[in-house]
Amino acid sequence: MSVTDVATGEVGKASANRDRIRHLPCWKGPIEIALLKGGISNESYVVTDAVDRHVVRFGQDYPFHHVSRKRELMVAQSAHAAGFGPEVRYAEPGVMVTAFLGAKTYGAEDVVANAEAVARLLKRFHETMARYVSGSAYLFWPFHVVRDYARTLAAGGSRMVLQLPGYLDLAETLEQAQVPLPIVFGHNDLLPANILDDGERLWLIDFEYAGYSTAMFDLAGATSNSGFSDDASLEFLAHYLGRTPDPDFLKAFAAMQCASLLREAMWSMVSELHLNAPGADYVTYTAENLLRLQVALDRYRSLYGKTSA
Repeated sequence: MSVTDVATGEVGKASANRDRIRHLPCWKGPIEIALLKGGISNESYVVTDAVDRHVVRFGQDYPFHHVSRKRELMVAQSAHAAGFGPEVRYAEPGVMVTAFLGAKTYGAEDVVANAEAVARLLKRFHETMARYVSGSAYLFWPFHVVRDYARTLAAGGSRMVLQLPGYLDLAETLEQAQVPLPIVFGHNDLLPANILDDGERLWLIDFEYAGYSTAMFDLAGATSNSGFSDDASLEFLAHYLGRTPDPDFLKAFAAMQCASLLREAMWSMVSELHLNAPGADYVTYTAENLLRLQVALDRYRSLYGKTSA
């Protein structure tokens, strides 16, 4: 396939999406449509009608990423009811329309600068969401995800096949470092861009991977994805826990930071095979996360000894 073919396909898809948006039955009067940039797996638009502004998010089920849009919709509705996410205004298969918050999308530096507020947001989310979600319980365990990604990558002939045994050995070592913790309902995708700030409060968006887990993955993801220093991570944990974490917790946390980055890198490897979001460069994203993983591993090994891979 040529570059021209790819470009033509993307233009055709965008045109079809806009046409579908125009025919959604939820608008009040004429509408204006603008592409919302920044997503790396789904295509989103800001739509302005005669009454308000809205976000239209396209997305299908991604079995290779364990993503169910029906479950995501339930969590998005539950998160709004619990006071964490924007209102869901309309949904049909493949499309979800939510309120446009007009809020600032966080970058890594914003998460670091507002660490206490983010920690308290996560604490409330973990303590509250189980009272609002419905349907069958979905379990998100990052080490299972890594193992399943390895199977998907092997079956798909990924360019990273030779690295998979090392990733699996590493995941096992990091899993063994975990400590028992209560089960909570977690967000499980705490990239900085999934935290919004409207100037008065913080919001969470994008609930594709939300499900029951321990708090550790969210804590590790929030800090590793935003490049927290050791001191900043310790303060973040103290804000969340209400105390200084003990040595076993800190080891488990450092291990989960590595696991979070491994999972994100392997997410990108799988996406190389199966996704084609506009403007997304999965090969580069894979490399970025593998580099960050290596830095985190070097730190972990310096503190706790050698690991596999």
